Amino acid sequence: MKWNANDLDTYLQAREYIDTAVIPLVPITWGNDVKTTVSMGEFITIISHELENQFRGRVILFPAFTYLLSEASDELLNKLKKWEDKLVAEGFKHVIYLTSDGQWRQVEQHLNGLHIWLPSIPLEHLDNENRQRVIQDQMKQLIPFVTKKWQTVE
Repeated sequence: MKWNANDLDTYLQAREYIDTAVIPLVPITWGNDVKTTVSMGEFITIISHELENQFRGRVILFPAFTYLLSEASDELLNKLKKWEDKLVAEGFKHVIYLTSDGQWRQVEQHLNGLHIWLPSIPLEHLDNENRQRVIQDQMKQLIPFVTKKWQTVE
C-alpha cells in the first residue's frame, strides 16, 4: 500500500494484516554530486515501489525520508528513530529502510528496523526491457531479506 487516500482506506480496514513500514532514505544535494545523488534517489524510489507491489497487503510504503547529504549522521539518526518509535507505537512490527547512500551503513546498528543498502544502478540510459531486468534482479536479492526478517520476529 502506498501513502495515498485510497490505500489508507484499505489499510484502516485491514490494519491487523499490514505490519510492515517501508521507508526509502533519499539524500538531496546540489553541486558536483547532484547527478549521482539524484540517481541514487531515483533508484531507491523505484525499488521501494516495486517492493510495495510485491508485498501489497502486508506493507505500506511511506513517503521518502529526505535529507541533505551534508547533514550530520547523529541528527539524521535521531530524526529517523523518532519515525521508527512512532510507527512501532502505532502497531507496525517491522520497519524496513531502503537506501543507496553508504553513509547509513555507519549508523545502521543504531536502528531497530531492517536497514537495506543497495548500490545505486543508473537507470536513465537503459531501455525499458533492460531497466525492468535490472529491477527484477534487484528484487530477487531483496525479497529474501524481507521474508527472513518476517520469519525471525514472528
